[in-house]
Amino acid sequence: MKLLVLGGTEFVGRAMAEEALAEGWEVTVFNRGNHPAPAGALALKGDRTAQGGLDALREGEWDAVVDTWSGAPRAVRDVARLLADRAGRYAYVSSCSVYPFPAPRGNDEHGAVVEGSPDEGQRDYARDKRGAELAAVGAFGAPRTLLLRAGLILGPYENIGRLPWWLGRIAKGGDVLAPGPQALELQYIDARDLARWTLHALRTQLHGPYNLVSAPGHTTMGELLDTCLAVTGSDARLHWTDPKVVTDAGIEPWTGLPIWLPPGEMHEAIHQSDTSKALAAGLRCRPVAETVQDTWEWLCGIGGVAPQRPDRPVVGLDAEAEAAVLNR
Repeated sequence: MKLLVLGGTEFVGRAMAEEALAEGWEVTVFNRGNHPAPAGALALKGDRTAQGGLDALREGEWDAVVDTWSGAPRAVRDVARLLADRAGRYAYVSSCSVYPFPAPRGNDEHGAVVEGSPDEGQRDYARDKRGAELAAVGAFGAPRTLLLRAGLILGPYENIGRLPWWLGRIAKGGDVLAPGPQALELQYIDARDLARWTLHALRTQLHGPYNLVSAPGHTTMGELLDTCLAVTGSDARLHWTDPKVVTDAGIEPWTGLPIWLPPGEMHEAIHQSDTSKALAAGLRCRPVAETVQDTWEWLCGIGGVAPQRPDRPVVGLDAEAEAAVLNR
């Protein structure tokens, strides 16, 4: 199959391109050329936000397109309209954020979604993702459009910084603030598992929205941090701390302490969604140990400093704030 990846050099887009190449697909990536394309992919250069930025896509045919865009919906509208007659299917990497927050525990693809428009400029993340979904469907039609509503995404090449921050902090050693409870369930997807399932879905002509994340309880906060200890070989000491102590100290869940959310409606919205539709359609998620080990090896291979997307906030707790809680 011939695949066009809009993006294709960072995190999820790179995972899509590399998985397709590994499966023998013919892969083209389209981006601004700021990062090298995966070996074996044809690289087309363009800026979808600039006048004439789509010129490199005015010729060519593909069996499928994967789009990872998270900005203005009209950028998806424009490229999808351009490709609608020359590509078979369109897979848009959306987000569970299209459901109004906080979504109820066990929310599935039938849940209400936020408002969005395919003609909007950039507004906020949830509306942008929903508008982009509508843009893809508007150009390709529902039977040819796959909406990948991903949850928390981890794995090698992560440019948000969540798992890399925990690995770096634990590798540093010493006393580590570990937000409890240890048995707190986590739900996420490895970018490579997301890619593998996406290619399967394109081959088998699946369409419509799918919540793309592991089953609830795929791992726990305790297992995640213990695995970080094991793969880094660190002598760090985890100090498991009551969630109320953490939040009373003014530490922001999710950003100050990445991945973690205290028990309650926020946790249920992010870590308790219903993914039975994707699981029934063949989604398989690798063990957390594999995701953590591979992310650590990648991180070490690039000097220990993960890339940071400029449009996302820097995550992680500074040493002074961590020490203040531990000293209590």
